[in-house]
Amino acid sequence: MKKIVIGGQIDKEEVKQLVEAYGENRYDISIKNDLDAAMAVKTGAADYYIGACNTGGGGALAMALALLGRQECVTISMPGHVMSDEEIIENVKSGKKAFGFTAQHKEIVIPIIMKALNEQ
Repeated sequence: MKKIVIGGQIDKEEVKQLVEAYGENRYDISIKNDLDAAMAVKTGAADYYIGACNTGGGGALAMALALLGRQECVTISMPGHVMSDEEIIENVKSGKKAFGFTAQHKEIVIPIIMKALNEQ
């Protein structure tokens, strides 16, 4: 079973509930602080990192960017901009492991992220 860690700065419980709802019971999902979540992905203890904040790239992804590098991370949304479904799916398929977005967009982007992960 693949493992997803929920990091980021806000709405962690809501993000977890959405990931569970769209994950089709395929994932072990846990909430961690940012450092522990990013380290879990870096060490292979988790497969994916999902996090929300107010900007989509700051608190949502800061530790993941620092530990995993930009090549493993993607900002899915930021204030005033949400990637298209196709862009989100392309980023998942390209092997990104850490996904950040604004908390206001969680209901929009999590279903798409999870659909793409479920198809892998």
